[in-house]
Amino acid sequence: MSDIKIGVSQTLNNINRTLKPSIEPEKGFEGIVQEAMGKLSQIQNDAENAVRELTTGGDITQAIISMEKADMTFNLMVEVRNKLLNAYEEIMRMQV
Repeated sequence: MSDIKIGVSQTLNNINRTLKPSIEPEKGFEGIVQEAMGKLSQIQNDAENAVRELTTGGDITQAIISMEKADMTFNLMVEVRNKLLNAYEEIMRMQV
């Protein structure tokens, strides 16, 4: 009888492990924004390092590519911010 209980218990544990999500829960809006800002900061740091290396005889092509990548990423973040502000203002204008 105890063998049956142990078998049922093990089966239920296996089912529970199978049903648990294996991916991490969603970060939410704040987490997404923080991650994007972190990536932007890293890209800008990479561009600064490429320019620093350029002054010591580094590759000019790599420096230009890094600077353009940082500029495009920054412009994208500004546009996203502008769209978010416009959406917020639109919501605030709504009558309840």
